[in-house]
Amino acid sequence: MSHTITIATTQMNANPTPLTDRLARAERLVVAAAEAGAQLVALPELFNAGYAYRDENFHRAEPPDGPTATWMRATAARLDVHLAGTFLLLDHDDVYNALLLVAPDGRTWRYDKTYPWGWERAYFREGHRITVAETDLGRIGMMVCWDVAHPELWRRYAGRVDLMLVCSCPPDVSEATYHLPGDVDLTVDDLGPVMGLTKGSARQVFGEVFNRQAAWLGVPAVSAGGSGRIRTEIPNGLGSVLSIAPTAPCLIRHLPRARQLALSCEIAPACKVVDAGGQVLSALAPEDGETFTLAPVTLPSPDVRPTPEGPQPSPGISRLVYFVSDVLLPTLTVPVYRRGLRQARGADMAPVDVSTRRWRVLVAVSAAAGLLLGILIGKRRKS
Repeated sequence: MSHTITIATTQMNANPTPLTDRLARAERLVVAAAEAGAQLVALPELFNAGYAYRDENFHRAEPPDGPTATWMRATAARLDVHLAGTFLLLDHDDVYNALLLVAPDGRTWRYDKTYPWGWERAYFREGHRITVAETDLGRIGMMVCWDVAHPELWRRYAGRVDLMLVCSCPPDVSEATYHLPGDVDLTVDDLGPVMGLTKGSARQVFGEVFNRQAAWLGVPAVSAGGSGRIRTEIPNGLGSVLSIAPTAPCLIRHLPRARQLALSCEIAPACKVVDAGGQVLSALAPEDGETFTLAPVTLPSPDVRPTPEGPQPSPGISRLVYFVSDVLLPTLTVPVYRRGLRQARGADMAPVDVSTRRWRVLVAVSAAAGLLLGILIGKRRKS
């Protein structure tokens, strides 16, 4: 027999504050949601820290038995809810953006974000496995934020889950303002045609892309989210500017100050519950602030496995956007991750793997070719 459960999704301001403050604010939301009848409560991505690109992230990474995981287990048990949220998890010699789902009896499932977006790779590395949590509520698939944009990741869950759980806090970098010393402000339009392709992508991914992929799987889905406007420095700003300068030659004059590149942007809307047909049951807008919303969803009986019907919807996002988000910017920021983690945790941390070496060579060659092409095009235009 199918059954109905009540899901709560929460929204928290994304600006970083100390751990004790973040956990106290998260507790208020979880308590209120549980009192309203929620059986599953989803907290945003990096709910215990907030969202920023800064070296403090290396010190805020916690072991699996650290204060955040301990708080999650205690809270889930005390309130008799399944509780989910992500934080930077220190696992042996690397850091992951780990989504934990904790049952009231202490059972815990973990999923590591597969696709760190762009500059996020400066602070944690990618995961490689999906997670299907066999809970008392049902079979729950797990993803984190930018993972939602990748159809092959949704396909890996096809026919295996009753519900998709996503914890997000997507900065709307496609509509950001980029800041340089000397009161120089740039928009995405100033960064050339490649970066211009990202405009609107965050709202697209967490809007219709999310809804359509859930409908294709034939299961309800929930996404927690963030709110507020953040301002943060960009890791390896010089490398980022150099990498896009071939298609935006006007940026070359800013190279002497590019190391101090920063951005400010709103957090894109991502907080909602949708049914198995992709219809939004309940949602929060960023201006709603720090709160929660809940909705009942119907899950199939344990002997029924929803399977997709028809072709999988395309996200409709340019391949260049995926290249910039998944390859170019992450590769440029891997050295920041390795250097920062070793300084914070020891010289044996963040070992180099073969795939990282290959991508660094590919990006270096591509950047050099792009720069040469940009110079040649500039000379032709002058002549």
